[in-house]
Amino acid sequence: MVASGMTRRIVFRPEVEAELAEAVDWYEMRGQGLGAELLRSLDAVIAQVQRRPALYPIVFGSARRAVLRRFPYSVIYIVHDDEILIAACIHSKRDPIRWQKRI
Repeated sequence: MVASGMTRRIVFRPEVEAELAEAVDWYEMRGQGLGAELLRSLDAVIAQVQRRPALYPIVFGSARRAVLRRFPYSVIYIVHDDEILIAACIHSKRDPIRWQKRI
C-alpha cells in the first residue's frame, strides 16, 4: 500500500501508445502544433490523476475517467496500491466496449 503523500507510478497499457500516436497525428494534420497541445492536455490530466487519483468518477468496475480539456478525449485509469494503470486514452465518441475489454 502507498502511504499518504507518496506518489503512485503511472503505467500505460501497450495499446495506449498507439491510440495517442493516432490522435496526435490526426490533430497535427488539422493544424500545426495541435498534436503537441493534445499531449500537453494529456500530461496535465495525468499529473492531476497522479496527485488526486480519486478525484474523477468511477465509470466501469474500478475504472475512472478523466476528461481532457479542449479535446474530446478521456483517460481511463485504474488505481492500484502502488501504481495507476492508464488503460485507455480514447475519443469520447468511441464505443466504450473498446476500452472496457481491457479492464
